[in-house]
Amino acid sequence: GKQWYQRRVRGGGMFIELQLSANLVNVASFLADGDDFRWYMKIKCSNCGEIPNHFVYVAKDEESDVKGGRGSANLVVKCKMCGRENSISIVDGSVKPYDNDRGQFKSVVKFECRGMEPVDFSPRTGWIATAEDSGLTFPEVDLAEKEWCDYDENEDREVGIYEVKSQFKTTKS
Repeated sequence: GKQWYQRRVRGGGMFIELQLSANLVNVASFLADGDDFRWYMKIKCSNCGEIPNHFVYVAKDEESDVKGGRGSANLVVKCKMCGRENSISIVDGSVKPYDNDRGQFKSVVKFECRGMEPVDFSPRTGWIATAEDSGLTFPEVDLAEKEWCDYDENEDREVGIYEVKSQFKTTKS
């Protein structure tokens, strides 16, 4: 509700969209399923430029307090190099399905970043795919290998998501 929004960290952040592209075969769309979906990313500290070589995740249903009473964020990380505390939150209502049939990049989520920015994305599991025509849904789609395929019993054909690529785009809001 409203109170929760007011507790959010205010000002000084930048907005970064995660954009995906994929080759969809008999798939209408795929979507990050639920507030517990884990967006795994490598993060760069904007202060010192350090990029740790491991993935961290941001999930909408996880909140951490930002020190100094500045509200909360979905992920709060202290940079091991410079000691700066940085945070990332998923912007409310920004999670969208990927449904581009021409394999072009499309924004699937927007992050509000403070003091750090994502530089790499690992899709992993927790996606839900919807088949073209039949509308059959496939829960728990795993895109860790950047591709996935299954079989649509209703349409008697293969369904697949291939060549998943990602990029980040900074936006004004």
